[in-house]
Amino acid sequence: MLDLIAVGECMVELWSDQPLSETPTLNVAYGGDVLNSLVTASRLGAQVGLVTRVGTDPFGPGLLRAWQAEGIDVRSAPLVPGENGVYFISVQADGEREFTYRRTGSAASAMRPEDLNPTYLESARIVLLSGITQAISDTAEATTMEAARVARAAGVQVAYDPNYRANLWAKRGGLAAAQRAAQSLLPLVDILLPSHPADHGLVNASPGEDTLERYLNCAPLVAVKRGEEGVTLAEGECVTHVPAVPAAHVRDTTGAGDAWNGAFLYALTQQRGLLEAARLANSVASQTLAYRGAIPPRSP
Repeated sequence: MLDLIAVGECMVELWSDQPLSETPTLNVAYGGDVLNSLVTASRLGAQVGLVTRVGTDPFGPGLLRAWQAEGIDVRSAPLVPGENGVYFISVQADGEREFTYRRTGSAASAMRPEDLNPTYLESARIVLLSGITQAISDTAEATTMEAARVARAAGVQVAYDPNYRANLWAKRGGLAAAQRAAQSLLPLVDILLPSHPADHGLVNASPGEDTLERYLNCAPLVAVKRGEEGVTLAEGECVTHVPAVPAAHVRDTTGAGDAWNGAFLYALTQQRGLLEAARLANSVASQTLAYRGAIPPRSP
């Protein structure tokens, strides 16, 4: 049995400390929201697996080797004809980043429901799904929904990070399409992992309205990530705020929320309490801020 299986896209990451228009070099890595979460969970000790499609371009075999080196099971991540998505990061002085994507038509975006192996998904304690996976194509959205159905039918918990990206959804109908996708999936979700205010609009909240009450009705367990303000946990009528762990140094905020998800879900699979899980996740997310790129280097 695996602790955590995620369904999504991982892309080649090319990043620089300088504006892309000026940099003479690019650093090569990889990243993707659910993949980032899996790496975090694996490093903490979880058994994890990834469901995706990997293009046979020059990057593909290296991606698979890198994931395997991180302890990720790739039996459901086949090499298929096609290209892998690529994204560029230009990091600003305050740690915020600017993204440029080249992912249209990627191998992962061609995921289809029939690609799923139900037996594999049923072997997990938790299946992690993402709004980004929903956004990259119609077939990927359908695959996300089917993965949730399979998991729910097998008694596997479904975790969902809406991870709303306006630019990504713009090609598929904008906010209204993202809302529709989220609302369709939420009845199958056990653990909801939204970010505030990024995912504010997905629950039809008006500007300035506290979205927590709306989130409470969306899933049995809700963890609203609020950046420097920490996280708000809600399970039933019990609502608890867990303060953030101050970062000693902020170099890059890329992937911090994904790391939070990975650490939190890992702790839940180990039967730790919600407060302990959130405190661990806050600490892990804070530590990632000191490093460039979506995935920090391994500890010595």
